Amino acid sequence: MRLFLVALMLCATTARADGERAGAFDYYVLALSWSPNWCALEGDARGAEQCEQGFGWVLHGLWPQYEAGWPAYCPTAEPAPSRAMTAAQADLFGAGGAAWYQWRKHGACSGLSAAAYYRMARDAWTRVNRPAVLRKLDRTVKLPAEVIEAAFLEANPDWSADMVTITCKAGHIQEARICLTRDLEPRVCGADVVRDCAMRDAVLRPIR
Repeated sequence: MRLFLVALMLCATTARADGERAGAFDYYVLALSWSPNWCALEGDARGAEQCEQGFGWVLHGLWPQYEAGWPAYCPTAEPAPSRAMTAAQADLFGAGGAAWYQWRKHGACSGLSAAAYYRMARDAWTRVNRPAVLRKLDRTVKLPAEVIEAAFLEANPDWSADMVTITCKAGHIQEARICLTRDLEPRVCGADVVRDCAMRDAVLRPIR
């Protein structure tokens, strides 16, 4: 019986281990991070380049996703992006280092070259209307997380509520995660992505 339980545990820990086959996934999650909140919670303490630029939403990543779970750190024959290539993505990811990390962890799993992955990430970014009203904040506010989702739905009227998820971290609005097909069309999120933050008093800080 003990051996059987050990075998089950091993299966559970390897079912979604890092290193899956590149290009084998079901859809994308476009993860947008609200930079002022990230900077307040983490970035300022790191002296992050992103926090000196006055960003609102930045691209955390374009993540290949399974209907349940996700691949990461996939082996690929594609060469890693050059420093110049990642530096050119700083306007999107907040910093060249963030663009490089996203390629290494997620982009390699797309089955694309680094250049093609960054082009796709930029294309996905341009297809999303980010709520302009959030850029007008002049002070820190507390609000229900569902208000941020509603703002995205108003700005993108072709979406349904299950196509975007708002996440929170340490009492703050963290991210808007938008689910897209492999052709970058909006789609309903998988069951492990669709759950929204339920906070009624999540902090949202203004752009500096």
